[in-house]
Amino acid sequence: MLSADDLWKDVMELRARCPLVHNVTNLVVMNFNANLLLAAGASPVMVHAHDEVEEMAGMAGALVLNIGTLQPEWVESMRLALLAARARATPVVLDPVGVGATAYRRRVVAALRAAGEPDVLRGNASEIVSVAGDAAGARGVDSLLQADAALDAARRLSRDSGAVVCVSGEHDHVVDASGRHARLGNGDVWMTRVTGVGCGASALVAAFAAVQPDRWRATVAAMAYLGVAGEVAAERTRAAGAGIGRYQVELLDAVHLLDAGTFGARLRMEVGA
Repeated sequence: MLSADDLWKDVMELRARCPLVHNVTNLVVMNFNANLLLAAGASPVMVHAHDEVEEMAGMAGALVLNIGTLQPEWVESMRLALLAARARATPVVLDPVGVGATAYRRRVVAALRAAGEPDVLRGNASEIVSVAGDAAGARGVDSLLQADAALDAARRLSRDSGAVVCVSGEHDHVVDASGRHARLGNGDVWMTRVTGVGCGASALVAAFAAVQPDRWRATVAAMAYLGVAGEVAAERTRAAGAGIGRYQVELLDAVHLLDAGTFGARLRMEVGA
C-alpha cells in the first residue's frame, strides 16, 4: 500500500537529482511554472523553437505539453518534442487545457495522441471528460464539473490509452490502466484563483516522473505534494490578513520549504482499486 513515507522518498529523490523538465507550455504560465519547478527542486527549461526542440527533448528527464495558448508553430513544436521523447522513452505529460472549448483544441489533442500517447494525462474534470469523448461542461479553460463526476471517464480513458490519468479538483483522482486509484483530499480553493497552478501541477508531475519510473506513483506524489503545499500556503496567507497576490508567493515558499513531518501529518490520501 502506498504511504506518505513512500511519496516523501520521491520528494527527496527529486530534490537530490534536480531533473531537467522540458516545457512546451503556454504563454500565461511560463514564469510561474518555472518558479514552481525550481522551488520543488527541478530544473525547468521552456524551449519551443523547431530548430532545437527535438534536441532539448532528447536531453530532458521529462517533457510537458500544454495546449493553453495554441498557435500552429507551437503545435508543431509539441509534435516534434513528443516524437523525440517517445524515441527515448522519456516520460511525457499532456495537459489538455480547455480542450472542450473549441474544435481546434480537440483536433490538436487528437493529433498529439495519434503521434504518441502520453504517459500521463492531467486536467480538470471537464478536460478529462472531453478527452475521453464525452460531452463536457466548461467555461473557457475552467471546469463546470466536479472531479468525482469525471472518475468513470478517467478510468475508461486510462484503459483505452494506457496512460495514467489525473483529474484535479476539490479532490484529485489518479488512475491507471491496471485499475489503481488514489484519491487525494488536500489543497485549497485559492489554488483556483492563481493563474498557472493547474498547469504547474502538470509540470510537477513531469518532474516526479523524471525520477520515479512508476508513472502512477509519480503522479500521486506530485499532486499530493502540491495539495499539501497549497493548503499550508493558504493558511499562512489568511493568517497574515493578505489575499491572492500574497498567496502566490506563499505557495512557492511552501513548495520550497515543505518538510516530511508536515507532509505526513497533513496528507489525506485513499488508495484502492
